[in-house]
Amino acid sequence: MSHYLVTGGAGFIGSAIVRRLLQEGARKIVVIDNLLTGRESNLEEVRRSIDFQRVDICNYEEAAPLIRGAAVVFHQAAIPSVPRSIDDPVPSHEVNINGTFNVLRAASEGGAGRVVYAASSSAYGDTAVLPKVETMNPSPKSPYALQKLVGEYYCNVFSSVYGLETVALRYFNVYGPRQDPSSPYSGVLSQFMKAILERRSPTIFGDGEQSRDFTYVDDVAELNLKAASAKNVSGKVINGGNGGRITLNQAWALLQRIEGVEIPAVYGPPRAGDVRDSQAETATAVRDLGHAPKFSFDEGMRLTLEWYRRNVRG
Repeated sequence: MSHYLVTGGAGFIGSAIVRRLLQEGARKIVVIDNLLTGRESNLEEVRRSIDFQRVDICNYEEAAPLIRGAAVVFHQAAIPSVPRSIDDPVPSHEVNINGTFNVLRAASEGGAGRVVYAASSSAYGDTAVLPKVETMNPSPKSPYALQKLVGEYYCNVFSSVYGLETVALRYFNVYGPRQDPSSPYSGVLSQFMKAILERRSPTIFGDGEQSRDFTYVDDVAELNLKAASAKNVSGKVINGGNGGRITLNQAWALLQRIEGVEIPAVYGPPRAGDVRDSQAETATAVRDLGHAPKFSFDEGMRLTLEWYRRNVRG
């Protein structure tokens, strides 16, 4: 029986895709995760409905049999951090490049139907022109950005040379429930959530006027399902953002308004590898995938904050 497979399915985005698949009535979902950055607790309420396998995608012999015959492989497994890839580039290279090659090879040799790959908008680097469109020349500024770009190239090659259907979605700063705030490499909004609930100042690296196309995780999960079934998209790279742009100062100000507090941020030096501004051109995603984000930034932030209030604080 054909099945869906989610690499990194115990992670923040991967677990959202798992839950979305179940909502759509998927009967067999296999999750591969070595729990390096993922957490089994992210799958707690759906654990009995899936086949969870603690497997590392860098281990081809263990991963390949699980991938064989999958209708769709949602490849989310990664070490997803620009600063971490700069501080310690070897593990992220092994997972993000070698692991991705293993997934594509296993999907191709095992007759999988399609691979939907979690690419990254960091591949664009800093561009004077906004929004960022898929036809722009990439200019990665960090090992992580380069690694994700190599994954895109591998997807394209496996599509054109081996006939494996692939779609690469360039994520733009995904946020939402279950994003881990505990690491110094965590996403900025998850750290903002923890700081506001603890009534302390967050550290913003730079002047806070850097902007991001923050995209709610449920919209990203929905886009993955659309990419899994869309026609005439194999080999393509498609932006997975909302098309908006919010500064870090605006994001922190919104949380203060929601909570009715005034807590000034602390500012530190800019971090190496960080992009100044990021905003997605979404025309291709709308045309080819029917992309229609449901969550505004304000609504997504309120939903996320409520989840952190219930699940993280104390």
